[in-house]
Amino acid sequence: MKPTLFVLAAGMGSRYGGLKQLDGLGPNGETIMDYSVFDAIRGGFGKVVFVIRKDFEEDFRSKILSKYENHIPVEVTFQSLDKLPEGFKCPEGRTKPWGTNHAVLMGKDVINEPFAVINADDFYGRDSFAILGKELTNTAGRKNEYCMVGFRVGNTLSESGSVARGVCETNTDSYLTTVVERTAIERVDGDIQFTDGNGEKIILNENAPVSMNMWGFTPDYFEYSEEYFKEFLRENMDNLKSEYFIPLMVNELVTKNIARVKVLDTTSKWFGVTYANDRQGVVDKIQALIDAGEYPEKLF
Repeated sequence: MKPTLFVLAAGMGSRYGGLKQLDGLGPNGETIMDYSVFDAIRGGFGKVVFVIRKDFEEDFRSKILSKYENHIPVEVTFQSLDKLPEGFKCPEGRTKPWGTNHAVLMGKDVINEPFAVINADDFYGRDSFAILGKELTNTAGRKNEYCMVGFRVGNTLSESGSVARGVCETNTDSYLTTVVERTAIERVDGDIQFTDGNGEKIILNENAPVSMNMWGFTPDYFEYSEEYFKEFLRENMDNLKSEYFIPLMVNELVTKNIARVKVLDTTSKWFGVTYANDRQGVVDKIQALIDAGEYPEKLF
């Protein structure tokens, strides 16, 4: 059974200033998502599921999904504030989405095989899809055995500003022990650093693994996520900005020894459009990869 690629594409991208998921950055108007789908096909994935917001479905179907016909099966599911477990109601005044793991839950009715989760607006690179596709193919029929691609932090920085990353700790067998979201990670005077909760500057090793929201799960993950989301809502319903993130759920499962997460090392260099100023750099990097023979001039 081939794994499925699940693409989180419901975010607006406020810092970028628009629907960056639909921005054509390749020479023929290819989006970053197009490169991810192309790499996923090469990596052995058999289906793509997108989670989007209902209000840009028409644009999404016409500009994005039509490209993939005859290349790979595609499905769409929707994230909205009112898609909550039975007995819960979205509080008045809430405008912020419920977070990445809420978006993942939107796939539970359409995904029945091992699946990868990625962000729509991150360029992950060919190697990362190859190693993740191979690992997920080997997990078919198993439970509580997950994985993630651990990018080397030095390969994930933005030239336009600081970034937030899930900094990972692993054991000697390369299984995840903790993942902590760190903000304002940047290179200063040659060192990669961030400020912790106590105001202390922490230096990161160039090759320290970080999460770029490139995860591998089996369908049992949906069951855990739904149950824990209920706990999350009970504790955070009154906080209109609280978010149910994937690392929050993963940490819960790892620290309680319910599941294991293998951290897969990759040489791929991440890039993306976190800031509007990143755009031209991404265009140039994609063209450089085409010139090097990594991608064809026209993908689909």
